[in-house]
Amino acid sequence: MSKKVLIIEDSALMRKHIRSILEGQGYTVETARNGEEGVEKTVSFEPDAITLDINMPVMDGITCLSLIMQKRPTPVVMVSSLTEKGAMATFEALELGAVDYVAKPGGTVSINIRDIELDLIEKVKAACRVRMGNKLGLRNRLRVQREKSIATPKVMKDNIVNISAESAYKVVVVGVSTGGPGTLQTVLSELPADFPIPIVVAQHMPSRFTQVFAERLNKECDLNVLEVSKPCDLQAGNVYIARGDADIKIIRRAGRLMLTNIPADPNYLWHPSVEKLAASAQELLPASQIICVQLTGMGNDGAKTMAALNQAGAKTIAEAESTAVVYGMPRELVQLGGADKVLPNTEIAKTLRNWSMKK
Repeated sequence: MSKKVLIIEDSALMRKHIRSILEGQGYTVETARNGEEGVEKTVSFEPDAITLDINMPVMDGITCLSLIMQKRPTPVVMVSSLTEKGAMATFEALELGAVDYVAKPGGTVSINIRDIELDLIEKVKAACRVRMGNKLGLRNRLRVQREKSIATPKVMKDNIVNISAESAYKVVVVGVSTGGPGTLQTVLSELPADFPIPIVVAQHMPSRFTQVFAERLNKECDLNVLEVSKPCDLQAGNVYIARGDADIKIIRRAGRLMLTNIPADPNYLWHPSVEKLAASAQELLPASQIICVQLTGMGNDGAKTMAALNQAGAKTIAEAESTAVVYGMPRELVQLGGADKVLPNTEIAKTLRNWSMKK
């Protein structure tokens, strides 16, 4: 029996094109013209996955999503414009339980829709495999974290990030894709401001989104979280988010470890490339000074190099299937025998804290 997908979209042309793409993949498709109709059809049609526009009349996508999660929790892929406003709404949607997003084509839809076709197919396919229990648990954790942050005002970061402790490890390399924003918040918000190892994150994401993403994480974490927009020193107390639509690598200049953006390598499928980031750490540092973390995401980006690093002495963590929104990237690392620990995302920060104390 074919999987069922509901398209909630106010543009008749977008509905037509998305429907054509998904029916071409064998899905049974139904459409809704606005959020109100979308909520009703979610209950009556019982889809396996939903694509949901953010900006719609009658009821917007965020309100629609919150009602869907109350009435019939369903994996949702947001269709978002590549603007700062669109990025902010997308991250709000991810916090509410959406599993991923695709960038809405600009300009003439009929011409540009093919630019997102493969991305849409892959993400709907992944959404159909998502167990919503994972996402609902994440929502509850995010709600608790928000309530805790309101109850306990955070100390200004400029006053607390003074790293005196040293660790045997020089960098934590993190790879993540589908389901990443919420998972990263779960992990990073549990690390203290004096965590003594710099963290570099390659999250598959468009460039218009990574700055907003870094700013949102920075508000929720004791560590400083910043997008890498230009070459910068690799320093403890910081989480570095690789800029979208490019790759990032660790380099050494004047004896100092630094980060720099490089053009996206066409030989790699996903960007920022986890494989390229991990390989740059492998080239410059002994494996014994590297920690690798492979989180939720489809595909295998980074698994090969992380496994090689593990065999050479690096510490590695793969997110467990029990919390991964999509158990693709971490599963590849496990299957290659490259994971020291396989942990639910709620336990990863504790292990990183314990490992960081190694002198």
